[in-house]
This record gives sequence, C-alpha cells and structure tokens, in this order.
Amino acid sequence: MAQTEEFGEELADFVRRVAELKAARSVPHDDLPTVLDTAIFELDHVADQLWPWYERLTATGTAGTSSADRQEQQLLKGIFQRLPLPVALIDRETVVRRLNFAATNFTGVRAGYATGRPLSGFLAHPDRAAFRSQTAAVARGDGDRSLTVHLQQRPAVPVRATLTALRPSGEPRTAVLVVLQSAGARAPSAEGGPGPVPDLGETTRHAALMDLLDAMTTALLSGPATTRAAVLERAARVLHGRFADWVVADEGAARLCRTTVLGPADQRDLQAEDLKAQDPAACPLVVEAARGGSTALQVRPEDPDAFGRDASGAPVLVRANVTSLLCVPLTLDGAVQGVLTLFRTGPRLAFSMAEAQAMDMMSRHIALAMAKLD
Repeated sequence: MAQTEEFGEELADFVRRVAELKAARSVPHDDLPTVLDTAIFELDHVADQLWPWYERLTATGTAGTSSADRQEQQLLKGIFQRLPLPVALIDRETVVRRLNFAATNFTGVRAGYATGRPLSGFLAHPDRAAFRSQTAAVARGDGDRSLTVHLQQRPAVPVRATLTALRPSGEPRTAVLVVLQSAGARAPSAEGGPGPVPDLGETTRHAALMDLLDAMTTALLSGPATTRAAVLERAARVLHGRFADWVVADEGAARLCRTTVLGPADQRDLQAEDLKAQDPAACPLVVEAARGGSTALQVRPEDPDAFGRDASGAPVLVRANVTSLLCVPLTLDGAVQGVLTLFRTGPRLAFSMAEAQAMDMMSRHIALAMAKLD
C-alpha cells in the first residue's frame, strides 16, 4: 500500500510538471530549446522510472487477486454501467474515471472521450470552481454534498449534482461518486437520451462541407482582391454563420495584425469591437499556430485564457461561451501567411475531425490567394 501511495504522489508531481511545461508554450523563441530539453527529461523519467514502477505494482496486484475477487469486480462494473441513473466516478480533482451509459446519454459526452478529462470541463464556466471545491471537500471527508450546475452544451437546463465519497477496494485514495439529475424532475433513463447519429445525418454534414468548400473556392476566385487583408475578409465572410459563430482573422506570422472579426449579431456579452482591439500576440493559441504552423482543435477548452482576455480583463472564451474552437494557420510552402480562429458557442455541435480537415484544405487555398498579392 505504501508503494502505491508513493507511486501516486510521484505521478501527481509529474502531471503538475507537465502542466507547467504546457504553460511555457508561449515563451520567446530563443528559450524554446530549454523547454524542449526539460520535456525530453520528463519523458525519460516516465520511460526509465514511472513505467517500470507501474509494471511492478501491476504484477504484484495481479498476483494477489483471486479469481473470485476478479469476478466480483466484473459484476460491480456491470452493475455500475447498467444503473438507470446518470452516474460518474471521479477523483478529487474531478477527473473522470468512469461514466456509465445513462451518464453518456444525459451529458451527450462519450465515455471514452470523458475518461481522463475533468468533469468540471463539461460544465458552464461559472459552475466549475464551485463544483471543484465541493468535490475536493467530499474527497477529504467533509461529508456528502449537492449543488446545482449547468452543462455547457445546455446552459439553460439546471442539473442537480449529488456527490458522495467512495473508497474503491485496494485503492489508497478516496474517489467521489456523482449522480446527475435534471433539477426539479426525475432523472432521465438511458432510453430517454439522444440515440446514435443516423447515417443520413452524416451524409448531410458531408454535403454541407462540400458546399462550404465550393463557396470558399468561388469567393477566392471571383473578383480581384487588392490586399491580403481583403482576401482574409472574403474568406471570413464565407465561414461566418454557416460554419462558425465567430471568425477572427490575423495576418502575418512574426508580427500579427488583426484584420477581421465577425461575430453573432445578437451577442450581448462580447462585441466584435472587443476582439478587434485585442492584440493577437496576447492570444497563446494564435501565437502558437503562427509559430508552429499546426492546427488546434479544442472541444470544451479547459484553459479559459487560451485566447487571451478582453479590455475588461475577462477571458474571451468565457465571455463568448465558446464550446469548441479551431485555430488554423494559413501556410504555404512552410511559411505562415496568417491565422484564422473559429469559435462555436452554446448548444451548437462541436467541430469534428472531418471539419478540421476541410478547414485545413481551405486554409491552403486562402494562403495561396494571399501569396499571389506579394
């Protein structure tokens, strides 16, 4: 048991160091070799120390587990999955360990995607801090708790979250069992949630992507564009509304210049002028895309400061209620011409991998149109 606790503490320290490395992604270019050396050192630490340690613990645990114990564990796992109530098993930092079938239907999040991610990340931003605090209190033995939260995909529907401490057999740390219910109503059964996406819907989305590609090509080829900013604005107008709620266009790479911002007409919390006045260099996502030339696709972004803050000091992603984003560099022959950032907000479906691939194709066409004006 002592060995297991020591391994858990070492792993937690490693996770914290990785988080610090992620936070260092926007360091000056000259300091990047130091960050890279540190990352390599941490990877060596995992390969040489943590992984062999884990294998020893696993081998010991397997040898000491009887056949009857394994059957009992399988039975309990089956019961957990088939419970008609939406239930999640999380740790003290709200990271999901298990999500049953009813919970996947209730939240609209696949169990495979949710596992390993904080459950608080699927909640509306104002509820996340309270949920994390209450979870930590339950995990340290302060008693069961219950609070009302809102799912980010359905912010208008209140959800009652009931938390209770649970000590899984053979584990050194307390876990937290979370039961989710619609506030003021009975909890929905697994049959009441959304069913699998029909093939017709997939075909419809594919056709919509083809229409978008055609519209983008037509816009780039129709009529002369006199400046690179004009090309960016023309492309942004094609994407705005039909593909993304917000479209932010930044020209350049080493020195970024914001040229176009298009947002929802009914947006009250955040105006296009607020983002137009923002310095692109203060947006870590944009800087990283311009520096590395790689597309970033994020669903329910965990870092509220990933796109910087507005003039009032509030995180842009929180004020705009961003549920998914695409940050795409406009690259031609390895040179970045600019960066397009797309936001989807509220209950709108998140960006998919297929949409990210289509956007990557359009980005090359946009970069080619911009390069012709040099």
